[in-house]
Amino acid sequence: MTDLHMHSRYSEDGEFTPAELVEQCYRQGITTMSITDHNCAGANTEARTLAEVKGIRYISGIEIDCVYKGLNFHVLGYGFDERSEDFVRVEENVERQSFLASLERLEKTRTLGFCVTQNEMWELSKDSYWKGSWSGELFAELLMAKPEYADHPLLRPYRPGGARSDNPYVNFYWDYYALGKPCYVKMEYPPMEEIIGIIHRNHGKAVLAHPGVNLKGHEELLGSILDLGMDGVEAFSSYHTPGQAAEFYRQAQKRGLFATCGSDYHGKTKPSIRLGGYGKLPFDFTLKQLSSLLDK
Repeated sequence: MTDLHMHSRYSEDGEFTPAELVEQCYRQGITTMSITDHNCAGANTEARTLAEVKGIRYISGIEIDCVYKGLNFHVLGYGFDERSEDFVRVEENVERQSFLASLERLEKTRTLGFCVTQNEMWELSKDSYWKGSWSGELFAELLMAKPEYADHPLLRPYRPGGARSDNPYVNFYWDYYALGKPCYVKMEYPPMEEIIGIIHRNHGKAVLAHPGVNLKGHEELLGSILDLGMDGVEAFSSYHTPGQAAEFYRQAQKRGLFATCGSDYHGKTKPSIRLGGYGKLPFDFTLKQLSSLLDK
């Protein structure tokens, strides 16, 4: 089994250490893995060393925020040299903006009618690699734990049995903190072309992450994005229906690109997502689609 999309505590919304993820993959029978943290390559060296001990093939990974035609997208990088300063600069760009953006999210969260303080957010993020980056998921975690908001109408859909309760924290993020939502705060991310170039310059492969999510309402952009120099498409994802997965797989084959698979496992942030939970793969997937990545 292969899972090429998961997040450790080097992501602001990841729960587990790289060592814990390797152990979980081992127990789940995953034989090829990649940790793809948001804008950070820090997990790779540790994870590779531990994966080798467990007999797991490890591919270096990262998931980078970028912009194309005014829209936010994620590009996965695989098989690159994680020691490159290019990825340090990617991380530093996000880190420079994170705290001011977090303060703005805090104020916008208050405008929804919630009482949240800086001290509460610092306490909740104190053990995080990204201490000053307060994501929508982190706000959701805090708000849903507050007894005074046990029956708050805005939070009811995310409570057990609610319409958005499958992945409550990340669904709260998508509903209130994503592009175009009330608590959205603009961050200056690099153009998609630049990120593809960085990955290629460091001998890696660039893959469009979970297009069924990021392309929603903008499906017509898929062809032009793939023509930017993408090496692959994450066709098989926890977010894709079987029909979507088949279509993204078809588009990849049509262009001679990779079709990759990944769960986007985070732990508590996305409790309904499990390692390896991305749907059924074509029988020839592993041998034909991953050969050049595994040779890195």
